[in-house]
Amino acid sequence: MSTKAGSSAIGGFFRGILGARESGIAIPLVLLVVVVSAVNPVFLDIDNLLNIARQISFVFIIGIAMTFVLIGAGLDLSVGSVLALGGVICGIVLRALMLVMPLWIAIAIAIALGLVMGVVTGIFNGTVITRFKIPSLIVTLGMMYIARGVVQVLTRGNPVYPFPEEFNNLGQGYLLGVPNVVYVAVVLGILAHIALTQTAWGRAVFAVGGNTETARLSGINVVKVLTSVYILCGIASAISGVLTAARLASALANAGTGMELQVIAACIIGGTSMFGGSGSILGTLIGAAFMSIIANGMVLMKISVYYQSVVIGAIIILAVGIDQFRRRRGGMLGG
Repeated sequence: MSTKAGSSAIGGFFRGILGARESGIAIPLVLLVVVVSAVNPVFLDIDNLLNIARQISFVFIIGIAMTFVLIGAGLDLSVGSVLALGGVICGIVLRALMLVMPLWIAIAIAIALGLVMGVVTGIFNGTVITRFKIPSLIVTLGMMYIARGVVQVLTRGNPVYPFPEEFNNLGQGYLLGVPNVVYVAVVLGILAHIALTQTAWGRAVFAVGGNTETARLSGINVVKVLTSVYILCGIASAISGVLTAARLASALANAGTGMELQVIAACIIGGTSMFGGSGSILGTLIGAAFMSIIANGMVLMKISVYYQSVVIGAIIILAVGIDQFRRRRGGMLGG
């Protein structure tokens, strides 16, 4: 009897895994790893795996916040430009302050001001979208150009450098053999998962994305909820910008170019709906891993980098198509 109960429990466990929304991408991810490692065993080299983990982390940090935005039925195209802005502001302030005050204080202030820029852009996006009822696509597209323009004005297209080694270690250093940025991504991912699934605010984001009017009638402050997710997205972008500047030992004017599409693709591939109301942090992590492994695998297989955009674009279209199919089956779309 106990054997049957044990078998039933094990069967239920695996059925739960296979039935999970994330399994739709997790299973192909595992198959992708098997194929790439079989074609080129260098894929499983520890240095290559650590490099992939670092690449995943930069996308995932912003993807965490983008997940909240998409669940709330929004969109943020400004994340790549805000990444560059946060890194440049941090770099300019750091180079100015490190000459007149203790280094660690200068680094702390520079990082804080870099993150403040993320907050400012998030407040602008959220306020204009919610108060003036302008589509998020238009507002964040405008902010994408504004932030990138400010970066160009501040740098004239030139990199901001050099930085002290203590700052560069934030992006280049390791702890117990693992890149520092991976720890940042893991901590932020855990906190975001808890916030999304275990707090009233997380439930409010789902409710607003599912049906804004119903959420409003149920007492949810829709304006505050939506503004908060854009602020979160701005902060996450600035964090990634600071870490990118530390990783490259310079703040580049063109940093983050195309990052918005990578992040949105990671979220969609991971099962977050572009129509709002559904998604998960774990799914975004799997989506970011899927994209990074594809890019790394194509390099190892000596496939031209130009084909990577073709592959990612096809995957995005397929992922959105699958999402619409699921919604139609669930009665969430008409027609």
